[in-house]
Amino acid sequence: MTTRSGFAGEGARATSLRTGETPRLHLHSGAPRAILALDMPADPPKTFYLETFGCQMNAHDSEKVVGTLVSQGYRQVQTVEGAELILYNTCSIRDKAEQKVFHRLADYKKLHSQGKRFGVLGCVAQQEGEKIFDRAPFVSLVCGSASYRNLPQMLVQLEAGKQRVTGLDDRETDECFETEFTARTNPHRGYITIIEGCDKFCAYCVVPFTRGKERSRASDSVLAEARQMADLGYTEIQLLGQNVNSYKDPSGKKTFAELLAAVGEVPGIKRVRFTTSHPRDFGRDIVEAIDSHPTLCDHVHLPVQSGSTRVLDAMQRLYSRDQYLERIAWMKEANREISITSDIIVGFPGETEADFEQTLSLLDEVEYDGIFGFKYSPRPNTPSLKLDDVVPDEEKTRRLTVLQEKQREIQRRRYQRHIGQVIEVMVEGRNQSRGQWIARTSQNKVLNFTVREGVSPELGSYVSVVTTVSFPNSLLGEMVI
Repeated sequence: MTTRSGFAGEGARATSLRTGETPRLHLHSGAPRAILALDMPADPPKTFYLETFGCQMNAHDSEKVVGTLVSQGYRQVQTVEGAELILYNTCSIRDKAEQKVFHRLADYKKLHSQGKRFGVLGCVAQQEGEKIFDRAPFVSLVCGSASYRNLPQMLVQLEAGKQRVTGLDDRETDECFETEFTARTNPHRGYITIIEGCDKFCAYCVVPFTRGKERSRASDSVLAEARQMADLGYTEIQLLGQNVNSYKDPSGKKTFAELLAAVGEVPGIKRVRFTTSHPRDFGRDIVEAIDSHPTLCDHVHLPVQSGSTRVLDAMQRLYSRDQYLERIAWMKEANREISITSDIIVGFPGETEADFEQTLSLLDEVEYDGIFGFKYSPRPNTPSLKLDDVVPDEEKTRRLTVLQEKQREIQRRRYQRHIGQVIEVMVEGRNQSRGQWIARTSQNKVLNFTVREGVSPELGSYVSVVTTVSFPNSLLGEMVI
């Protein structure tokens, strides 16, 4: 259960996002990067369709891929039928996400005879490499996320008639995806990737093999982009990384907590979020920054994965249950109430019923406002493939059901505490059929609300709402006039 949208990190659920809406295209140039409005040439463009699977890192990568393609004279369309080039930005965090991409390719195989070209981008591309050509011979482009900076040259090769083009970096690359162009699809909330890759090597996780080693952007570059986004009217910024709090400023100027605070002090920015954090690198200074800067959202996503120290050790998570709970205690002692969410895997090889019961007891102790629950899924190249004592799938399913039902009751109880509170929300949309506006709190909870007749709040605006009804995953209220 969760109140959150897809996020970047080791347990990120694989959600499908079709990026067919008209983006807001910005030009980045120089160092620090400048963002400028960009008018593209009127020559007849080549067309492309891009579908994104996975986390917020993937979604933001797609924004940069779209910007790169548009800068090369391409135009984004909303259907595969209207596109000359069909691209899939892929996720391999779970087997289902990976298979979904190949099923999508199979569905559209018939379009290849119409002269369309296909490309596989992202984590599955890096993981499978040129084997994708064997599995889907009509694919022309395979490009891992660490090679996106080479897309312009790769497009030139495609346009010259080359049948198979690849871009695959090894995990030792020091390069970040620093493109000149970003096509942002949301005019109010924007992402900034501050660190790419992962050095943690959890036993179940494929990310270190598909995203490469950890490499951070200089704090000056991050702050320059944040200021430029504020100048363009963005009011919410989300800092991204596979392990965002593992950030190490190459210039040595700022810690992660100091960078958070600095972004929160940028004039015009009302909310700063960050995801996903790793417990090993989560320091008390992060909580202190949230406490002292109201612009830093009072929400932390801190994946635990298991409540059993024995299982955590087998997962190579590099912390114990008690060490994790120490970090939870820091947040619960904060002056502000911090909403805490998490990821949990059930059915890891060797997880006993006693181990699972420890995870359930952790839910009671922490009282999360939301979790992403997953059944363990074996992934290529990961150490967990060598572990014995595999938990049967039917038992994984049972445990996941028990976990989700328990968390649902916790959320039902916790969300009730908001009834009667007046909460500031950002307006994100409107549900015409229900006569409600869709909004989100600083704690990343959905709070839909009604308004008086004749009142029409602007998208992206911040309004006060008094909460009247609670549900396990959302809140309902009335706008305060």
